[in-house]
Amino acid sequence: MAEENEVEKTFKELGLRDELVEACENLGWKTPSKIQAEVIPHALEGKDMIGLAQTGSGKTGAFALPILQALLEIAENQRTVPAFFACVLSPTRELAIQIAEQFEALGSGISLKCVVLVGGIDMMQQTLALAKRPHIVVATPGRLMDHLTNTKGFSLGTLRYLVLDEADRLLNEEFEKSLDEILSVIPQARKTYLFSATMTKKVRKLERACLKNPVKIEASSKYSTVDTLKQQYRFVPAKYKECYLVYILTEMPGFSTMVFTRTCDATRLLALLLRNLGQRAIPISGQMNQSKRLGALNKFKAGECNILICTDVASRGLDIPSVDMVINYDIPTNSKDYIHRVGRTARAGRSGGAISLVNQYELEWFLQIEKLIGKKLPEFPAEEDEVLLLLERVTEAKRISITTIKESGGNKRRRGDGDNDDNIERSLGINNINNKKKKQQFNKKRK
Repeated sequence: MAEENEVEKTFKELGLRDELVEACENLGWKTPSKIQAEVIPHALEGKDMIGLAQTGSGKTGAFALPILQALLEIAENQRTVPAFFACVLSPTRELAIQIAEQFEALGSGISLKCVVLVGGIDMMQQTLALAKRPHIVVATPGRLMDHLTNTKGFSLGTLRYLVLDEADRLLNEEFEKSLDEILSVIPQARKTYLFSATMTKKVRKLERACLKNPVKIEASSKYSTVDTLKQQYRFVPAKYKECYLVYILTEMPGFSTMVFTRTCDATRLLALLLRNLGQRAIPISGQMNQSKRLGALNKFKAGECNILICTDVASRGLDIPSVDMVINYDIPTNSKDYIHRVGRTARAGRSGGAISLVNQYELEWFLQIEKLIGKKLPEFPAEEDEVLLLLERVTEAKRISITTIKESGGNKRRRGDGDNDDNIERSLGINNINNKKKKQQFNKKRK
């Protein structure tokens, strides 16, 4: 009961200044989320923090508000506002831009200056922004290190706060070197906040290396999904996967849906296939340049397209408020990625659905997901005969899509890799094996 009362505290009761309470109200934040209610009081006391919470739980507000409060207090006492006061590191460009937008919204009444340093945007443009000495830097590790190395006059010598958002992802091999270099050049006398949906061995190692007596707040069980999320699976033959996807989308017209695939090529092919069938689909992946990625995201947010076909680059931290459904077209090989994918829906107390299409090659990965979340998922109801009524149309739409990609020079490969049709088929996992036998083995293992 005490925990419930704590969650129901107001932002004012957490110790935030009136300017920030008003900013929260302007954003429509009526009461703090669980992670905010538990983190903010400790952060205001000057503690290092580790926050573990489900995706969509309000982690950004939990670290942004204490940083802005500290900035206000220093500005009030010193009558100057220090530049490069805080740095937030993010694993993706889109998440970095989103974090910066939230900082700017919360700091709109106090003339906050924020800069985003990510790849895919001209470095000179970013250098000019840095010359204006912003208070908050939000960056991906690689691009931040580029500027620390090459941009004359830029350093983080005055840094007071470091935030590692989606820390488990930041500790992947692609970021590890840049992160180590950043940690070696920033001041040791700083506050460090580490936030993530999942706790891993690498995160614990980082905790020991760069946090000082941190307060650990765990606002959810280790790997859990929210209660308002309806999760289902459907065992499908790989060769009919597109048919099942089209069937589900047809049965739920107008739903705002994110469809997750394993490869960038598959996002493009599926988006074309669905468009050829009259669906409003758009792809987003790491192969697209920054302006196209943001353009796709904005079209989805605005409702111009209601189906976003994406890779895991889009599954972390993005605040897209009105996603009704997540479809795992490809089952993630890392079961923790499932938590992040389905965390795109059923956010902030809303309901949502997640359907996983499991083919004969993905059984073990799906069993690992069920083991991780501690529950066996119910099967999505569908009559295969009814689904296969779509086969002819779907096959023709796919043929046209592959032709379009070939004619546009897409999916180019090294010589000797086989033609584009084979590569696209492979990216969608379409092969033929004894599906009936595999399904029997799958059901036996789940008992």
